Amino acid sequence: MPPRQGDRPRRADARRNHDLLLAAAKEVFAERGAGAPLDEVARRAGVGNATMYRHFPTREELLIAVYSDEVTELCARGEALLAADPPGDALFTWLEAFVAHVATKRELALALTDDRAGRRSELFDGWHESMRTTAEALLDRARRSGTVRRGVDAADLLALANGIALTGTGDSRSRRLLDLVRRGATPPS
Repeated sequence: MPPRQGDRPRRADARRNHDLLLAAAKEVFAERGAGAPLDEVARRAGVGNATMYRHFPTREELLIAVYSDEVTELCARGEALLAADPPGDALFTWLEAFVAHVATKRELALALTDDRAGRRSELFDGWHESMRTTAEALLDRARRSGTVRRGVDAADLLALANGIALTGTGDSRSRRLLDLVRRGATPPS
């Protein structure tokens, strides 16, 4: 999670501990779910519980940091694909990663509780906007190259990809369904 405005830069050892905790939390939550014991996160990171709570005072803060990092990685992958792959392939490679993200990270996102201040909604809006922006950039490039129909929009593709992820049918079926979406989005020859 990026430092908040007004925060002083972290010392190298504090940054290292933060990164170790984040990596350990990703592993533990992936293996045992969002309700996994936080002691296990600290143990895997090789730090004490006090160090963990200094970085992440609550489970909620740790969940937010992990999920935020996952969204950042997903969007960074899209940015890399904008520069590296043919436009249609880039879009659908990223949508495959999006499907995997939704399928495997949904529990993490849903573990965040809403509060009276609406923090969860604000976080979700930001994360969704990041993913939408990434999808729109990839889609725009694919449309300009003629590999995707002009009338296809990012919201439709994300809704379809989200539906594929929520079916829980496994990787091969998800790829097959995403291929059907791709064929439907491709202009007629």
